[in-house]
Amino acid sequence: MQGLANRIVHSRKFEYLLVVLIIGSAALLGVGTSDHLADRYGTLMGLFWILAILVLVLEVLLKMIALLPRVDRYFRDGWNVFDFLAINFLTISLVISMVFGPTSLGPDHAILIMLVRLLRLLRSLSTVQELRLILSTLIRSVPSVGNIMVLLGIILYAYAFVGWSNFKEHDPAHWGDLGVSVLSLIQIVTMDGWSNIMHSVIKVEPMAWVYFVSFMILSGYIIANLFVAVVIKNLEESIQQRRQPGPLEAPASREENLRELRTARQALDRLEERLQQLPDSS
Repeated sequence: MQGLANRIVHSRKFEYLLVVLIIGSAALLGVGTSDHLADRYGTLMGLFWILAILVLVLEVLLKMIALLPRVDRYFRDGWNVFDFLAINFLTISLVISMVFGPTSLGPDHAILIMLVRLLRLLRSLSTVQELRLILSTLIRSVPSVGNIMVLLGIILYAYAFVGWSNFKEHDPAHWGDLGVSVLSLIQIVTMDGWSNIMHSVIKVEPMAWVYFVSFMILSGYIIANLFVAVVIKNLEESIQQRRQPGPLEAPASREENLRELRTARQALDRLEERLQQLPDSS
């Protein structure tokens, strides 16, 4: 039973089935926003949602069976914890909608139930390995990106104070106070009409180009390169982690080892027969 559960969990066909169910459920959620289609195909949509949730619950049970008797290893993987919580939310939302109806709890609660069902689509990221790799990279990058944002905030504050103290009289629309100065610098970072802001000041302060060019170099080039470096570093770490065996990858069984030994012995016997058939060079 444990071996069968392990084979099903790692089967590509089963993985594709999960992706189809998840994406299909998300698509039906969008179709359900049409009153005409919801009235016409509401029963079929409800049956499909029930089937999808049952299959997702079955997947969790199979993963736990594959790890018997150490079921606690299932919860050591953050993705498994996410799956477990998402499926519990989905099951609760299904029970509530079946008992109380889709709108008996009020429109806000109905919208909440539909938003919970959208977890199916987010959950597909843990099934497709490539998307899972990208999302893992983004999650790993959050602490480092936060540090870069702090550095960028310090640069913005310093340049905003300098801009306010030097340009507020020449261009109060962009440098009238500290808050407006920060917004003007953010506009410069996004390259949205930054040249107009610069030229309006350079007409009065010719050396102001040093201020704008230095800020563009610090914010537009150094910060951008730091973002790229952080993402690439965490992408490499995610790739190395994916190459390591996961908690569901059980070691080879005794039967599998014996099968490999028999295969190797048969290959050696065939090689020995071929060597004996060769003419003796002596």
